[in-house]
Amino acid sequence: MLTDPLTAAIAEAEKLVATAPHIRTEQDLTEGYEYLAGGISACVHAAFVHSSTHPTFITGTGPYAKMGLDNPDTLYWGAAVRDHAEYLVTGRRGTTCDLSFQVMAGNYTDANVPGNVTAFDDRALTIADDGTFEVRFGPGPADSARNYFHLSPGSSQLVVREVYSDWTQRRGSLRIDRLDTLGTPAPAPTRDDVTRRYERAARALVSRVKTWLQFPQWFYLDLPVNTLTEPRRTPGGLDTQYSSVGHFDLSDDEAMVITLPASDAPYLGFQLGSLWYVSLDYTGHQTSLNNSQAQIDPDGNIRIVVSNRNPGVTNWVETVGHDRGILQFRWQRLDRHPEPGEGPVAEVVAFDSIPELLPFHESNRITPDEWSLRIAARQSGVADRMLA
Repeated sequence: MLTDPLTAAIAEAEKLVATAPHIRTEQDLTEGYEYLAGGISACVHAAFVHSSTHPTFITGTGPYAKMGLDNPDTLYWGAAVRDHAEYLVTGRRGTTCDLSFQVMAGNYTDANVPGNVTAFDDRALTIADDGTFEVRFGPGPADSARNYFHLSPGSSQLVVREVYSDWTQRRGSLRIDRLDTLGTPAPAPTRDDVTRRYERAARALVSRVKTWLQFPQWFYLDLPVNTLTEPRRTPGGLDTQYSSVGHFDLSDDEAMVITLPASDAPYLGFQLGSLWYVSLDYTGHQTSLNNSQAQIDPDGNIRIVVSNRNPGVTNWVETVGHDRGILQFRWQRLDRHPEPGEGPVAEVVAFDSIPELLPFHESNRITPDEWSLRIAARQSGVADRMLA
């Protein structure tokens, strides 16, 4: 059967999920099976859309096929490239906060973070008054006047991120063409082609599960629990992105109060993730906040309360029944390194003492009706991205 490699891979991936070392509860395991379903869908889709001769942008992570601690504020697009070919990316700039491009060599695996060949954002481009742009990638020398970027040997994928600092912003449009095949049809698939694509999906699925189980161990779980690092460059990430990371372990009677200065960074975002290294449900719950969603206190600080129970404050970030998980801050579109004082400070407190830790508690309070409006705005914002 052509599908034998895929069915064997699904069985292997299910064993990896069922025996993951972080599983403690039925919720952990159930979320693992849901995570597996998204991985199967994404890997099969990618394998059958992938083309080195006629590339197209696809999304490998989203609300229903999560991986790699996906940022609730970000749309991710990827296309296969080859270092000997020339590509033309055309689009129209949306109203989102950031549009960035990254060329990578290789793939993320459980043993490797791929090399960053080049990374830049739309400030490096010449964009027309109507928002349209053209970006070229190829083996030739870089030429900023032509929006031309060099593909170094080993370049294998182009990743584009569009980042919302306000969920009412609108994304732009994007297309990629390989210039030496533009105007020609893609080859008709043969049985051997289909066989190889099932094999590709099988390898990708097992690798996907192994890889993202490893990342929390590399970058989070060896840190002291319930603390956050100073801002640092994101490993394998963008040149203008800095991160502060950690992991939490909280009982139902505890909360974490995180304090940090409001930033002049165009984008500042905070999110929680599960130990499957994916975002928590950010549509029906407030499991993330960015610099337009967070309430800023009169002293210029943002104070976030992380807890399972509702403390009745605007900046509550919900653990949604998780006693353990990932903490992640991102600053983007920065041309400088954040100062140490710009980083977050976390303190674990008894849930009932939260008001004592919030100097502006009265102005932080939110009614149930106001909270419902915030959730409705999140649901509308995700739906408007039209990703399913």
